[in-house]
Amino acid sequence: MSEKNADTLQYRFDGPEDAPVLVLGPSLGTTWHMWDRQAPELSQHWRVFRYDLPGHGGAPARPAASVSDLADRLLATLDSLGVQRFGYAGCSLGGAVGADLALRHPNRVAALALVASSPRFGTADEFRQRGVVVRTNGLEPIARTAPERWFTPGFAAAQPAIVEWAVQMVRTTDPGCYISFCEALAAFDIRAGLSRIGVPTLVLVGAEDKVTGPAEARTLVAGIPDARLALVPGASHLAPVEQPGAVTDLLLMHFSGAWQDTSASIPAPAAATGPVAPFAPVVPVAEIAPAAVLPEIASAGRDDRYADGMKVRREVLGDAHVDAATAASDDFTDDFQDLVTRYAWGEVWSRDGLDRRTRSCVTLGAVIASGHLESLARHVRAALRNGLTPAEIKEVLLQTAVYCGIPAAGAAFDIARSVIQEETTPRP
Repeated sequence: MSEKNADTLQYRFDGPEDAPVLVLGPSLGTTWHMWDRQAPELSQHWRVFRYDLPGHGGAPARPAASVSDLADRLLATLDSLGVQRFGYAGCSLGGAVGADLALRHPNRVAALALVASSPRFGTADEFRQRGVVVRTNGLEPIARTAPERWFTPGFAAAQPAIVEWAVQMVRTTDPGCYISFCEALAAFDIRAGLSRIGVPTLVLVGAEDKVTGPAEARTLVAGIPDARLALVPGASHLAPVEQPGAVTDLLLMHFSGAWQDTSASIPAPAAATGPVAPFAPVVPVAEIAPAAVLPEIASAGRDDRYADGMKVRREVLGDAHVDAATAASDDFTDDFQDLVTRYAWGEVWSRDGLDRRTRSCVTLGAVIASGHLESLARHVRAALRNGLTPAEIKEVLLQTAVYCGIPAAGAAFDIARSVIQEETTPRP
């Protein structure tokens, strides 16, 4: 077990030192122990490298700005160990890291397995709202709902010890790091780049996964040229924990076939001290997904200032609001929408002089002072996304009571209270 510096990750090795390296990446809110049931058998064939996300499993709490940032830290860790080429299997966020590596560093990844992963995880608004919930309430609401996201109901009922273990993993995660990874997943979208993943890829998904289910898996398979799909019956999002035997067999088959194993077999080390799921083995069902038409991503004919402005506008106001505004636009209002995106968001909101938290404070005060309360709700939502807490928003509104008048501030408090209650309440 080791952790070098700010640019590297906490990790552990299992297996013979001279074997090819197989990296196992964890899901958001978990630790490397989610792979405990795979490590003994996989480490008979490979030098298994597991890592913890920053702020997870006792690792130093150093938030990452993006999936690529996390992938770069992983590469820095592997570089420090002299590991150049490796196989990679990752679950959910860990899968996103693997896909990013295959896109940006194709010479480093020998073979890839994407477990419970997706080219885009839900919507940006969903992950930013989850960050607002954690910033306001801590990780307890996320921890309480983790079992229903990660496991099938039957497994959760039959394995209370594993459920409690999973809840504790989330509870012991650093909230700031968790929020940063929510932001990273909100911005992650590789749909347009799937055809550039050039390594043999296994896309593995629990048949009952409601987080990143078979539909997302089929999108990956349709877009990646050399990809195969495996559905694991009786499994939800954390398939390696819920159906460890089936997942282990699939990974062994994939990496043995896609990547020449040059190491001699050695006895399996003692099983790591993680939870044990004594479920009967489940035979996975493999299939090749039909081709699918990927959504169009890029828009043509716009300069960088417009593109940058649209990116910032979506990050601050949310996709739902921006989509509604652009959908409602027509020939008469298109130029106005262009002006707002290009200059308000591409120029002013993109400047370095103030951070977004401060800009939200200024915006809330300006909206109340000008009497434009019809737009206050969306700017309260934006303030929460930009990192202001409800207590800080309250202070801004109290300030406006002094300088803008009691009636204006009173109306603003009514609007803000409703928005805060909505945005900070965990969604099912």
